Amino acid sequence: MGNPLENTKQLNVGIIGCGAIIAQYLSNFRRLDSVNLVAVADLDPARAQAVADSYEGVRAVSVEELLAADDVDLVLNLTIPAAHADVALKAIANGKSVYGEKPLAATTEEARQVLDAARAAGVVVGCAPDTVLGTGIQTARKAIDDGLIGTPISATATMATPGHERWHPNPDFYYQPGGGPLLDMGPYYVSALVTLLGPVVSVVGAASHTRNERTIGSGPREGQKVPVDIDSHVTGVLVHASGALSTLFMSFDAVKTKSPNLEIHGEKGSLVVPDPNHFDGEVQLFALGAEDWETLPVSAGYVDSGRGFGIADLAATPAGQEPRAGGGLAFHALEVMESVLESAKSGHSVSIKSTAQRPPAVPLTELATKVSA
Repeated sequence: MGNPLENTKQLNVGIIGCGAIIAQYLSNFRRLDSVNLVAVADLDPARAQAVADSYEGVRAVSVEELLAADDVDLVLNLTIPAAHADVALKAIANGKSVYGEKPLAATTEEARQVLDAARAAGVVVGCAPDTVLGTGIQTARKAIDDGLIGTPISATATMATPGHERWHPNPDFYYQPGGGPLLDMGPYYVSALVTLLGPVVSVVGAASHTRNERTIGSGPREGQKVPVDIDSHVTGVLVHASGALSTLFMSFDAVKTKSPNLEIHGEKGSLVVPDPNHFDGEVQLFALGAEDWETLPVSAGYVDSGRGFGIADLAATPAGQEPRAGGGLAFHALEVMESVLESAKSGHSVSIKSTAQRPPAVPLTELATKVSA
């Protein structure tokens, strides 16, 4: 097991948005030699200062100062989805590469503007989820590439929960346009499916909702009603360019499921793939003629990885090549999800205009780590 990133040039990173998700990035940045965090910014200066106080060598600045800073090579965009495109475009205009939390933008129209601007400026766009780079999805990818299931035929992707309002103190945005189970969790599942099976060429969707309001179950607003203005249960069939068919089941209405998060079926076997919202997990194979499921050894992916490893991977990507967790894959996943919802409204199949290369496989890799405050 080697470390293909050990000679990567260190990348100076500035973060815009210091909400809850930043903690996971900070923890992993402390372990990544190729990532050097230099500055943080937030609309609430106190939140930025709290981060700077906890991380040696990091300064808290305004958003404008961070965007203009000469020592920031890449902006990590951890703002709310509605602000993703605006922040990314401003960073690009200042000559900086961008890596954003999912989704790439609120709409494909905005996302296209980001990619076009980056191409014109000669900078790089990366985007979560980088869970696809972990040992879970990558071990499954290697099993497929090694022919353990033969030619892939189909996949199922299942996410079922009775709704985030049961635990989230402010769940309103999950039930407004831009929210819903598919746009919330779909990036993990669709990115994994494209990584495993290749790009999608068309989709068919259907959707429904069980009720017009939800009741907040915790926090200071417990008992308050939240209006539901989106479909809270979405199904879809994705037709991959390879001919494989993937079925999506994304629900804020279903109570529970025993179905695996991901299953891949081929002519010679079936795979149970771990939760694509996680970086690791067991991959199980049932080969044709076998008597039981076999747990495959971990054989690919970044070991002990977490949020932010996509930035280290981006830093090692040769100039002119698309990062594994790149803007092209994020755009394709967003268009697939938008098209499923469009199909659900129209009742017709929708062709996918974009494509995305199946990202290169990640060999089994343990990144060098650093020790810092």
